[in-house]
Amino acid sequence: MESLIEALRDPACYPHAADRVELEETHISWVLLAGDYAYKLKKAVRLPFLDFSTLAARRHFCEEELRLNRRTAPELYLEVVPIVRDAGGALRVGGRAGAAAEPLEYAVRMRRFAADELADAMARRGALGEGEIDALAAALARFHLAAPRTDAASACGTPEAIEAPALANFDQIEALGGPRDAGASARLAALRAWTLREGRRLRPVFAARRAQGFVRECHGDLHLGNVAFIGGRAVPFDCIEFDPALRWIDVMGEVAFLVMDLLAHRLPALAWRLLNAWLEATGDYGGIGVLRYYLVYRAMVRAKIARLRGSQEAFADYAALAESLAEEGRPCLVLMHGVSGSGKTVAAQKLLEKLGAVRVRSDVERKRLHGLAPRARTGAGLSAGIYDAAAGRRTYARLAECAALVLEAGYPAIVDAAFLERAQREPFLRLAGRLGAACVIAHCTAPEAVLRRRVALREARAEDASEAGPAVLERQLAGNGRLAPGEAELAVTIDTQAEAGTRAGVDAVAARLAAEGAPVGLH
Repeated sequence: MESLIEALRDPACYPHAADRVELEETHISWVLLAGDYAYKLKKAVRLPFLDFSTLAARRHFCEEELRLNRRTAPELYLEVVPIVRDAGGALRVGGRAGAAAEPLEYAVRMRRFAADELADAMARRGALGEGEIDALAAALARFHLAAPRTDAASACGTPEAIEAPALANFDQIEALGGPRDAGASARLAALRAWTLREGRRLRPVFAARRAQGFVRECHGDLHLGNVAFIGGRAVPFDCIEFDPALRWIDVMGEVAFLVMDLLAHRLPALAWRLLNAWLEATGDYGGIGVLRYYLVYRAMVRAKIARLRGSQEAFADYAALAESLAEEGRPCLVLMHGVSGSGKTVAAQKLLEKLGAVRVRSDVERKRLHGLAPRARTGAGLSAGIYDAAAGRRTYARLAECAALVLEAGYPAIVDAAFLERAQREPFLRLAGRLGAACVIAHCTAPEAVLRRRVALREARAEDASEAGPAVLERQLAGNGRLAPGEAELAVTIDTQAEAGTRAGVDAVAARLAAEGAPVGLH
């Protein structure tokens, strides 16, 4: 095939204008960049994890690549085209074969995009920001929620199917050789033992998540190098087409790849922003229990690839990241506290990014319990519809359930709710005590004029999950939402009138938690 690939570097082979044709190569494919298009050909290889050895197989997997990637990137993946010789013997891409001639090969025709639109390139030059992360989280959540679930007859997503590749990573790293020393060998052995131990401990959880429908037909290789931002849209591409077992996976395992990759790029705030935005969209807080396992697995996958490419520095970085990801600190719980418009959600967002925490929001979970989208408008008052007393109790029970899942998994939990009644706070304080978690009540405050202005503006825009309007705020201000004497000792005040005050308050919460031995962020 090498001679064919070389011949295809002639611009005359293509049905469109191309000044020159560039070639990129991986261990399983060639990509020819011609003008506005890219043509991807499979190599005629047979490896332990794929078989492209026949023309029929290569055509089939080209069609699979087109089908699967059109789920997330229809504007990039255009068609599968034959490569033929025409009646005059000239090589043509996408043309008609000569008399009695069969296609020589098949290629996936794609629309090209600029290399600087790749998420990993943006991350390296400091151009990957909150807007891109929010767009990616939303796109990924939509994709996962719509993806088909595995059926009972499939072996995909079973505990054995999850554990096998995670343990195989270590065998494959060992087989690749490379620089060795006693310390590095001991650290890899410890990571392998951790993976084996955690896999066994989580077997019932893996099985339960599969039964509950969280094993779905995902992308399978979703790191920053396989995401482009085109016209402001997050476009995942280049999914795994050759092995269904690598694609039919737990959705949390897919999210973990991106979270790990952002951490590897030293972008922890964006990593936790992505995770929380995805969780808020999907409600999959139960997946936090398997997050740590998948983070370590994905870091070791990248470590293996670094070793395969001969980059010892990258290998050491990923192995060190895997070690840090495997560690659990003392869990901690932050309860936001304050009336509507007091800046709780903004402060909670800054806190989760600083602490490496998981937040759960009352405004979102209340609506989820009633089958509503976060921004749905119900028109209900403070004591009617989904905001009556019974709905309030259900909402706080859901928040406590989610907080327990986060804390039991060893991560900081932030509960974003008003918590104006002592009866609402007490179950959470008991939860923290039962789990030995450090606890802080983040009391958010601002002048009443600021509160009224914020709430009125939010109601007019109707873009936030909260529906609390001016009437709700006035009732809250007239009530007694003060903390009890014992609770006041746990409080840190955050003055949200100005951004500087919010930042200072967030830093004060983090300092209080650090003083109590709780984690202050994974960097």
